[in-house]
Amino acid sequence: MEGQPPPAQPPEGVHCPSLRATAAGLFCLAAIAATGLAAGPAAAAPSADPCALPRTGAHHSLGLDSWNTAYPRPERRLDAVMLFLSFPDAAPLTGTEEIAADYFPETSRFFERASYGRFSLRAHPRHGWLPMPRPSTAYAIQRDWAPDRRAAYLRDALAVADPVVDFSRYDIVYLVADPDAPGVDSDATKVVNLHTPLRADGRAIDRFVTLFERHPPDRNVLAHETGHVFDLPDLYHRPVDGKGDWDTHVGDWDVMGSQFALAPELFGWHKWKLGWLDAGQVRCVREPQLLSLDPLAAAQPDGATAPGTRLAVIRTGEHSVLAVEARGATGNDRDTCTEGVLIYRVRGEAASGTGPVEVVDTHPLTEACRDRSVYPPLADAPLGVGESFTVPGEGARVEVADRTPTGTWTVKITP
Repeated sequence: MEGQPPPAQPPEGVHCPSLRATAAGLFCLAAIAATGLAAGPAAAAPSADPCALPRTGAHHSLGLDSWNTAYPRPERRLDAVMLFLSFPDAAPLTGTEEIAADYFPETSRFFERASYGRFSLRAHPRHGWLPMPRPSTAYAIQRDWAPDRRAAYLRDALAVADPVVDFSRYDIVYLVADPDAPGVDSDATKVVNLHTPLRADGRAIDRFVTLFERHPPDRNVLAHETGHVFDLPDLYHRPVDGKGDWDTHVGDWDVMGSQFALAPELFGWHKWKLGWLDAGQVRCVREPQLLSLDPLAAAQPDGATAPGTRLAVIRTGEHSVLAVEARGATGNDRDTCTEGVLIYRVRGEAASGTGPVEVVDTHPLTEACRDRSVYPPLADAPLGVGESFTVPGEGARVEVADRTPTGTWTVKITP
């Protein structure tokens, strides 16, 4: 979840309506807003490939011909400080060591696997509770948090942390609230972006990850929030009344769709954007081709040595593509409901939370894993061996011819 300026975009963030009830002068906070950053300057393009969509001004645009340098790119080691905040209206019931263990090392392992060993997230928990000056209820913490209350929370958190933390050492800041404090709302977990960065210890701080999770927290919740730090969008659909189904866009197929996903590996398109797939591992299909697709998820980090194609792309418009990838029960996808060749649409001009990715349901009359899936109608979306599908509205056809014992899929794609 991320803070957003109403009413331009729907609020982003972690959701789970079906699985849970729903010194201050040192910092210039006047410019704090719950907003996404502007498009930002561009860095070198990941590829000049004709299937690389142009980045747009949309919040967390999935265009990837350039990198928005307002965000850290996870192609190296990044260091994250984790700070624990208590409140005068509650005595913490859980130690900070135990809470830190809820998130690490598993979140680091998630990204190590997803990046094929190209990215390392190093966590630095600052153990012990930092006492906030106001009761937890004074901040009125909630999902759609009032900007002035959120500003007060960040102001107070930085004021108590700055004397004991050297922020210049860290790329990411996690603020963890006492999960048992009465005013802490677990649905308020989000990334807060700042129009104007705050400065502490000579470092500009553009955003904070604010965690209000219960103990133990939702599965993969920190992987989801950290994804926003790397300019990845929310992929779920937020119903207007908050009571409908949130998972109609991508179901279980990416952690940016749901922290409860059975197959939470980041989409191949996300990996390409983040620099974890080389141009040689992405095939731009412009005429009928028979190609081999290695499973997107790796059992072990395999770094730059991974030779196989992991993503096939069909350009369908100025800001749109169809993406094709193989998903198997390994690595971050080890608990997947089904295996096969997944097809999805990507729209580079769509903002976070407005459907930038939509999985194509190749079995629209059936569903799977009703007892485990966040959205059973899409749980059986991939194609199996011997199956084919023509994508409605695009005319592109995908046929799955074979699967080797090592898990490589042979696929014929006709644009």
